[in-house]
Amino acid sequence: MDNQALSVREKVGYGLGDAASHIVFDNVMFYMMFFYTDIFGLPAGFVGAMFLIARGLDAASDPVMGWLADQTQTRWGRFRPYILWGAVPFGLSCVLAYSTPNLGLGGKMVFAAFTYPLLTLMYTVVNIPYCALGGVITADDTQRITLQAYRFVLATAGGMLSTVLMVPLAGWIGGTNRALGYQGAIAVLAVAAAAMLIVCFATTRERVVPKKAAAASFWADVRDIARNDQWRIVGVLTILNILGVATRGGAMMYYVTYIMGSAGLFTAFLATYSVGNIAGCLLTKPLTDRFCKVSVYAWTNLALAALSVAMFFVPLQQRTLMFALIAVIGVLHQMITPIQWVMMSDTVDYGECRQGRRLTGVSFAGTLFVLKLGLAISGAAIGWALAACGYVPAGATQSPQTLRCIIALFTLFPAACYALSALVTRSYRLRRTEMRAIAETLGAGA
Repeated sequence: MDNQALSVREKVGYGLGDAASHIVFDNVMFYMMFFYTDIFGLPAGFVGAMFLIARGLDAASDPVMGWLADQTQTRWGRFRPYILWGAVPFGLSCVLAYSTPNLGLGGKMVFAAFTYPLLTLMYTVVNIPYCALGGVITADDTQRITLQAYRFVLATAGGMLSTVLMVPLAGWIGGTNRALGYQGAIAVLAVAAAAMLIVCFATTRERVVPKKAAAASFWADVRDIARNDQWRIVGVLTILNILGVATRGGAMMYYVTYIMGSAGLFTAFLATYSVGNIAGCLLTKPLTDRFCKVSVYAWTNLALAALSVAMFFVPLQQRTLMFALIAVIGVLHQMITPIQWVMMSDTVDYGECRQGRRLTGVSFAGTLFVLKLGLAISGAAIGWALAACGYVPAGATQSPQTLRCIIALFTLFPAACYALSALVTRSYRLRRTEMRAIAETLGAGA
């Protein structure tokens, strides 16, 4: 295994791959529900059900993609080729998902039910190998933290490029025609995403090679990662993390529009959160240099739970306080995200040490599987909760019951997820000392 210090060029190149992914991921999280209900004209209950089914099916494809990547043997490695091959189809699927053909309600439902799953499938094709790539660029724990810090700084920047520019771009391209504007805006961003993926492929290298080839049986690999107790814990943390952030993200447009009272504030509100995200990424490395990353992860989740509850009690007219709280929440949330991905890489090393087989692709695919299940549940929860509370799409006003529902989705639900994450983290054993021992064992057997 090559543990040399990674160059800035490679770290930036790797990070651009996730910047590309977040152009789509953040758009889906922050805009897709609102786009389908208020621009494409689909019922909120249908969108919630479609998200649940489509994301559930997409999640099921993740382990298969990871297994295929583990079996792949090319001169470029196991994971990098998929980033190259999937770049252009990934961009095209983005444009299709934001297209609004002039069909009746039934036709619109069918079109959305085809193009949205296509988008999630293409995301899987590039993102599963991309996530696995982070575990084979280096085997050094310190370098992994640095690599993930670069990754999430650039991923957040990609998310900002997508979400903060989406509305202004849509207005500039489409004017009063919001449907045309959204399609044109995502087309511009999709070209940028495809280019970033190609750069990621060109600037990275796979260094960590398994001691023995993965078994040819898909189910044998799935069985082995399921037996990895530390992988299971990170899987639970992953689903809790995405449930919290995706529910808050999906409810943000509704929160700004109907609780803060102005849809025009959304870009500034989201930008504040995103700038906080970048600051959080930059803080991760110095904090984990000084303190155990697992302790930082647990205490940060507790702080996020407390701040989310506090936000529930902010008076509606206190916009400045809302902006301040969302900025701090943005900082803290993006501190835990890089740590969580390093913890996943650690579980791969742990599994290889215990079972003698390195299952990088399937392990990361399993994590993406539970992440997408969380995304599916959050999307369904938002759609069904709004439908149950009488939400009126594009309504000038909403009922008090609907407003309470929006506030709870934005604050209390994420708070519960963060609190549970802090509790679950107590069972995670792969701290600094344990990982050094595992690295020595694997190094001795290499």
